[in-house]
Amino acid sequence: MLTHVVFFKLKDRSPESVQVTVNVLKNMEGKIPVLKYIEVGTDVLHSDRSYDIALITKFDSLEDLSVYDNHPIHVEVKAHMKQVLDGTSVCVDFAS
Repeated sequence: MLTHVVFFKLKDRSPESVQVTVNVLKNMEGKIPVLKYIEVGTDVLHSDRSYDIALITKFDSLEDLSVYDNHPIHVEVKAHMKQVLDGTSVCVDFAS
């Protein structure tokens, strides 16, 4: 199993804007066959070093992560993220 964790910092950090992006991310659930698990969480501390949203996804293999990365639904999500991100996201991928 491969766990893929991504952190996002948004340009507009208002609760409404954050919720829109949470909904975009959660919309992938059940629509990408190789995506075995998805969890989306929002920051509660709001410190200077905080990111706004965490995305945790799980896949059976690196190959499945690649399929996910190029899936049309995920491509739409990436287009949304390019519009709302304040800079770049950060991620960690690890065997689990």
